[in-house]
Amino acid sequence: MKRGEQPAWFPLDDAEVMGDPFEMFSAWYDQATEIVREPEAICVATADASGQPAARMVLLRNFDERGFVFHTNYESRKGHDIEENPKGAILWFIEEMGRQVRIEGSIEKISAQESDAYFARRNRGHQIGAHASAQSQPIESRKALEARFLDTEAAFEGRGVPRPQYWGGYQLVPSHFEFWQQRPDRYHDRYFYERDGTSWRVQRHQP
Repeated sequence: MKRGEQPAWFPLDDAEVMGDPFEMFSAWYDQATEIVREPEAICVATADASGQPAARMVLLRNFDERGFVFHTNYESRKGHDIEENPKGAILWFIEEMGRQVRIEGSIEKISAQESDAYFARRNRGHQIGAHASAQSQPIESRKALEARFLDTEAAFEGRGVPRPQYWGGYQLVPSHFEFWQQRPDRYHDRYFYERDGTSWRVQRHQP
């Protein structure tokens, strides 16, 4: 899609809306993988104890009926936010399809075993970077940042790089979804999913 062009229309009829939001997201995600370069890009929003919000782009590394998983430094800004206020939101936006999904819920750490398994699959440069960078902390220059990487690389030369204890995965456990499909004239399709015990209540909302 060229800049300024309208996305292709993907009408969303009531009959196509699934009762399970995880199945619905999985279907949309699979379609997006055929169209966009990084369908795993998501915006994660958190807030600190005072309610001050912050949002940033991260990569969605896994999702299933338990929730949506991303990884980070636990001592980063988002890590401190989650520690103080373990609620958050995800926005997944695919411009080429005129689609977005909003997901709200609580955020918790995944198990150390799951974080270890994911970290072991990362390329070595990413592993070293997790050790070298005190994420979100100030540093005097790019040169100093690169020096930290080289020093860390040398320290692990000839051996495997373990997962730092301050680095791992978080999982957003949803209580609310909104599936949004763009339509002409701003007359969009919107479906809300609200958790109702062990099931989900689905309702169309006005644009």
